[in-house]
Amino acid sequence: MKFHHLLFLVVVAVFTSCKPEEKSHQYIKFNTPAELYQFLKWSPENRFPLISAHRGGPMPGFPENCIETFDNATTYNPVIIEFDIAYSKDSVMVIMHDDKLDRTSTGKGAIGNYTYEELKAFNLKDDEGKETKFKIPTLDSVLSWSKGKVLLTIDLKKGVSYAKVIEKVRQYKVESNSIIITYTANQAREVHQLAPELMISASVQKKAELKRLNSLGIPNNRIVAFVGVSAPDKELYQYLHNKGITTILGTMGNIDKSAMASPVKNVYYHLVNNGADILSGDNLPQASEELDKFRYNKKVSSAHIN
Repeated sequence: MKFHHLLFLVVVAVFTSCKPEEKSHQYIKFNTPAELYQFLKWSPENRFPLISAHRGGPMPGFPENCIETFDNATTYNPVIIEFDIAYSKDSVMVIMHDDKLDRTSTGKGAIGNYTYEELKAFNLKDDEGKETKFKIPTLDSVLSWSKGKVLLTIDLKKGVSYAKVIEKVRQYKVESNSIIITYTANQAREVHQLAPELMISASVQKKAELKRLNSLGIPNNRIVAFVGVSAPDKELYQYLHNKGITTILGTMGNIDKSAMASPVKNVYYHLVNNGADILSGDNLPQASEELDKFRYNKKVSSAHIN
């Protein structure tokens, strides 16, 4: 009996050791919009650099714009999730970047040719074209999942209504973890008039663009400044920081390629050290490693990260 009992324990130990190690998640949580405002109000003492996972941080086995991918991103770093909203044929807001389904799913043709029930028949594909078991999510499901886990930067494809998206943000009470992306000053004004409580990502690549936003009634404490896809002069960072504005630098494209080609150069570390507060890109693993190093070296922490 003793031998059989010992054998059983050995078998259990072997099977337990063979189980894949479950990754821990790093979440961002704000209980109120006021906490989000304070977090994003730039100051040297308050600064906590973050990664914005472009289209949610796709990687092999994890398609873009997919909740399972968003969840996987949180195992690398506390993240902002950038995602895209499109309409189905029956005006359901779904998460999809392209106008057509072909690249990112097993569907064919325009997304607007299918009702949401019909879209549910398709599986998503990762960036290498490999089919997964994951489905096209709705905006409802993403907003429901996100609270207490991530910040969101919400991108609307052409024709999608800001008013309808804001209605959903309020319905799911995610004002405290949502930022609406705008591309023009007039879009930013529309969002601010519809929802003065929401943070807005607005393009500010020169001082005149911030002055234009202010002239349209958008205060600095509702602006996160997108400074472009190449690092601006330090003067622009200083100008925005002096006004309490957090900055986003888009690293997707050339910066990500450069960082991957020369990882020893610590490109992301230096970008944040030079003034970028949020890095929005496609190279989540490497950027996570370098931002972890930056935050450790600078002794940066936040009560909103766990």
